[in-house]
Amino acid sequence: MFDKILIANRGEIALRILRAAKELGISTVAVHSTADAEAMHVKLADESVCIGPPPARDSYLNIPALLAACEITGAEAIHPGYGFLAENARFADILAEHAITFIGPKADHIRIMGDKIAAKRTARRLGIPCVPGSDAAITDDGEAGRIARDVGYPLLVKAAAGGGGRGMKVVRTPDELPHALAGARAEAKAAFGEDAVYLERYLEKPRHIEIQVLGDGKGNAIHLGERDCSLQRRHQKVWEEGPSPALNDVQRGEIGEIVAKAMRDLGYAGAGTVEFLYEDGQFFFIEMNTRIQVEHPVTEMITGIDLVNEQIKIAAGSPLSITQDEVRLFGHAIECRVNAEHPSTFRPSPGRIAYYHPPGGLGVRVDSAVYQGYSIPPNYDSLLGKLIVHGRTRTEALMRLRRALDEFIVDGIDTTLALFRVLVRNSDIQNGVYDIHWLEKFLETERVEDG
Repeated sequence: MFDKILIANRGEIALRILRAAKELGISTVAVHSTADAEAMHVKLADESVCIGPPPARDSYLNIPALLAACEITGAEAIHPGYGFLAENARFADILAEHAITFIGPKADHIRIMGDKIAAKRTARRLGIPCVPGSDAAITDDGEAGRIARDVGYPLLVKAAAGGGGRGMKVVRTPDELPHALAGARAEAKAAFGEDAVYLERYLEKPRHIEIQVLGDGKGNAIHLGERDCSLQRRHQKVWEEGPSPALNDVQRGEIGEIVAKAMRDLGYAGAGTVEFLYEDGQFFFIEMNTRIQVEHPVTEMITGIDLVNEQIKIAAGSPLSITQDEVRLFGHAIECRVNAEHPSTFRPSPGRIAYYHPPGGLGVRVDSAVYQGYSIPPNYDSLLGKLIVHGRTRTEALMRLRRALDEFIVDGIDTTLALFRVLVRNSDIQNGVYDIHWLEKFLETERVEDG
């Protein structure tokens, strides 16, 4: 086991990793920009190192500064969390060259799954069902037209690199295709540095279902059930829950075993999430995230398995400590991503938190690194924290969430808490009948005000 690890991240995920490390008896090193000098993970770590000014490119993405921090502190491993360098294969390679362990999968697996086209090709080879579409990057508009006729309209133009909805365009008629291709390429180039795009069938009312996996790189891999992440805005997840209201135990077991077998065949090491669109009883692979997910607490709440703890032990060379037969799903969990944003316009709302009172009680978890008097910097993602609830049934979880949301107070800045107070009382949400387009349609007609 490691004696000391460096946490190459900030906010709630940095604090989450720190807690797991401490429970394993591992010393922790926090890194921070000058904007995060008063952050909670910095205050609680055994050591801290300032790695640069506020811009992420000069601090949290500054690989030489992270290497220097390891050298100064003697950290043997780096946990990247999510975002920043978590899915950067070059970073994993550089750490290996400096004899520092990357707490994550092999660089080759990050590289493959980071390229949407290569990921889709690999998924097909491993027996994972995929959305019909092109098998390679689209090189010219004529080729795109031919593939579009074969796939059928409507379809999606998607960036081969990156995610988060950037470089993604819906095309409903042949006349729209050239403009969509040009727009997607331009967005992809600006966001990810490359303009490769591909085509796939557009599903009208799918759900977003993702399977959590753990592998040890020694031929062992298991799945830990699914999360339903269908409530999204601009392709960004807002509300996640598990198990999915749309699946039964047979479907859950079948797709879970397909994914687990694929990870065994791949020799995957660490935590990962295989994401699908699900419509009319069929699963279609869209991507794999080779890191811990923002919504990982949902899985932890229904399985009792500490995913970050498992990540660290696997990276240290331990085999999986859990077999598939030992995985049991108990009850229902829901996570709300609480952002420092206006609940209707989603305008970012950095600033000082004048008063902070998180909810508590049985089955309530808050993953957040903020505190009363803390100032949210304007330089980073607006995630304030995550409210996760667990109940014996989905109905109990919803009632517990309603109660917890009513207790949650954050004054001084705008937050999305008011949105969740509306959603938890909505009949479609209560009945579990929603798809990936539901929230945006809802927001077109409903204006949510804070307070």
